[in-house]
Amino acid sequence: MDLQKIDPDVYVAIQKEIKRQNDNLELIASENFVSEAVLEAQGSVMTNKYAEGYPSARWYNGCENVDIVESLAIDRARKLFGAEHVNVQPHSGSQANMAVYMSVLQTGDKILALDLACGGHLTHGHKINFSGRTYNIVTYKVNPKTEMLDYDEIKTWAVKHKPRMIVAGASAYSRIIEFKKFREICDSVGAYLFVDMAHIAGLIAVGLHPNPVPYAEFVTTTTHKTLRGPRGGMILCRQEFAKKIDMTVFPGIQGGPLMHIVAAKAVAFKEALLPEFKQYQEQIIRNAQALAEGLAKRDLRIVAGGTDNHLFLVDLRKKNITGKDAAHILDTVQITVNKNLIPFDPASAIVTSGLRIGTPAVTTRGMKEKEMQTIAQLINEAITYKDDERVLKDIRSQVEQLAQRFPLYQNLLEENKVLKSSSGKLKPQEPFGTSSNLHHL
Repeated sequence: MDLQKIDPDVYVAIQKEIKRQNDNLELIASENFVSEAVLEAQGSVMTNKYAEGYPSARWYNGCENVDIVESLAIDRARKLFGAEHVNVQPHSGSQANMAVYMSVLQTGDKILALDLACGGHLTHGHKINFSGRTYNIVTYKVNPKTEMLDYDEIKTWAVKHKPRMIVAGASAYSRIIEFKKFREICDSVGAYLFVDMAHIAGLIAVGLHPNPVPYAEFVTTTTHKTLRGPRGGMILCRQEFAKKIDMTVFPGIQGGPLMHIVAAKAVAFKEALLPEFKQYQEQIIRNAQALAEGLAKRDLRIVAGGTDNHLFLVDLRKKNITGKDAAHILDTVQITVNKNLIPFDPASAIVTSGLRIGTPAVTTRGMKEKEMQTIAQLINEAITYKDDERVLKDIRSQVEQLAQRFPLYQNLLEENKVLKSSSGKLKPQEPFGTSSNLHHL
């Protein structure tokens, strides 16, 4: 391979990362494993082409082929979500959010958005983020008792503060979001509705969560997470805002789009249009619910009492361990999660009292409810016996054995010795017992 010859340091790091992904249980809610088709598109010669502008309206010549892939990505996204207009060029969800704000708001305008500790995102107005530094942010919170959104309370805040825009959507909220109610609140105060559906886009695409597109002027998403595409962003909006959005993305905040990523987005959107994608999303939810129930049985409190989507938060205070320490302990046994604030968390954002756990990545590997019960047991044991290296070593061995039953990226694993498991060659297995190209890694 050219990479191995030219830059062995990078080559080895990449191979070690493939092995880490193969040997670990990936439970970070915002991460997933793309198909080999997406990887192939992302690693293609499309990376060489500058394509400032939009299909059929580029600043550079020679864009006839990248026009094809961008048009495919746009058309497929419109079909997936029923959107009037789509921009697939944002490099990330954060840049997509920036473009929405800048398209219709002025510096200092008031925005009502979900508090970070209650499940919001940095780009929804945190004071250290560009959003909080640029706009006047007022936050709404979840109900302290139910830990769910209280739409009457949100309306009260909206009437009181009269924001120009209300942001719905979250990065750590496990229950259904009722976008129709947000629309009614926005109409009552004359505000734009902006929905960040980054985490739940895959569920929305197949009808397992309400679709915000009919209700919101603007919708953004990342293209990874449950949507299972390359890391990137996307904006969906009403036709009346199409020109403003497009001009804000380019030339407003970006130059040339990453055409290899746009090509990979197009591939992922085609996969999401396949019938099997709904079955996959249904399994993601079943797995999240099974894993949450398994942890709850072991005296780990689940925020909001459970989950309706792909993720949930765990309150660790009964176990007398912080989110930071628990994430570290789990990392040592090859279970990857992230520390996370819980609603009204007494701990700092650096330490936290909770963990955020999600099931897209383990579902992509083909794991189901039975495996979720095993994972719940392993998580609880690791936290309970965090100071017992003998127990942790045994857990680590069990995790690796479980991961080996659901291997990733077989072509890469079979070609490179460094990617073999320490206990022997991995056996190919097709997730869900299907030969579908969607799930076969």
